[in-house]
Amino acid sequence: MSPAATVRAYVPASRRTPRPTGPFRRRRAPRHRARVLRSLRSAAPALLAYLVVRLVGLAVLARLAHAKGHGVWPTLATSWDSNWYLGIADHGYTDELGTRVNANNLAFFPLYPLLVKAFAAVTPGSRASVALVLSVVCSFAAAWGVHAVGERLHGRRVGTLLAVLWGAFPVAVVQWMGYTESLFTALAAWSLYAVLTGRWLAAGALACLAGLARPTGVALAVAVTLAALLSCRRRHGGPRAPALVGAALAPLGWLGFVGWVGARVGRVDGYFAVQRLWKNEWDGGRATVLELRQQLFYEPRPQLFVLAVSACLVLAVVMYVLCLADRQPLPLLVFTGVLLLVVLGSAGVYFPRARFLLPGFPLLLPLALALARARRRLTVAVVLAGATLLSAWLGAHMLLVWPGPP
Repeated sequence: MSPAATVRAYVPASRRTPRPTGPFRRRRAPRHRARVLRSLRSAAPALLAYLVVRLVGLAVLARLAHAKGHGVWPTLATSWDSNWYLGIADHGYTDELGTRVNANNLAFFPLYPLLVKAFAAVTPGSRASVALVLSVVCSFAAAWGVHAVGERLHGRRVGTLLAVLWGAFPVAVVQWMGYTESLFTALAAWSLYAVLTGRWLAAGALACLAGLARPTGVALAVAVTLAALLSCRRRHGGPRAPALVGAALAPLGWLGFVGWVGARVGRVDGYFAVQRLWKNEWDGGRATVLELRQQLFYEPRPQLFVLAVSACLVLAVVMYVLCLADRQPLPLLVFTGVLLLVVLGSAGVYFPRARFLLPGFPLLLPLALALARARRRLTVAVVLAGATLLSAWLGAHMLLVWPGPP
């Protein structure tokens, strides 16, 4: 099957016909609301299961934090990158490149701190509290979008399992921290869903916003733009404008911020110069391979969390091969493929790599399909319970024992 046909296979027939005009357009808003409500009702079991999974993780974290004399709120809302985003929300960005290592906040994308600042201006509580609540709300929007993609491709059961597995990811505790992963995953999931349903303007707009949320927004921009252009290629006489506009919108967020950073520091490669100050350059995966080899074969006493990160990276590659074998829709394969290239090809800090892969939920589709086809419900229950407990324990270990960033 050609790439264009792959994209077309997941665009409903209703979206390949001209939209109604005249008085029929008045019914569009009620139909849209009804469609959203149907989707929410369908996703309700998945969202409830997701809530249970994350509450288990929160309960384990709270119990261990109390035993160590730590507070849960500071751990979730004001640690590591959370402080960088709160600093941007409070004081904005620096206006120079400088020479200090790991000290330039232009490495952090602006959407999350801008939302924190905007909501904090109209709600009570500190900006740290607003940031944490925003991440939790975005995590449910993300779980809903993950379910929608899984349901679209393989039915409601697979969508529910996919959302639960995403919530039980080994480092899923980050989903309820003052970090950008939940926001980015929500934008990515709904953008990919819009692609699968032929809503090109929505797909491009969401991809544009995702490009303002994280550096890996480039992966979503490539996926949406390629799918939209392939859609235009297969159209013969049909309307191409929505797909072309969507293709143009998708990379604007990422390109806009990178260009703005360059203008702010006075050099074309300004953003990449900032990344070099953070020791974060793309080397094709050489540093990742060397670190994997060191941790898996030569380190006499490897640290537990680093081993968990290494396992996540290896399993991500295996799952991508399974995604290729399952012939997932092209937009999903491109998104996860570019995401893997960015994460594994970086020479930056090794420890956060598992967290960087958190938005790559399509990598979990083969496992969700396998569980959906399992004949015994006990098997599904054991796998999900084990994943939930492992995620809860590893999340607590990552935040309370591991001395580095999550």
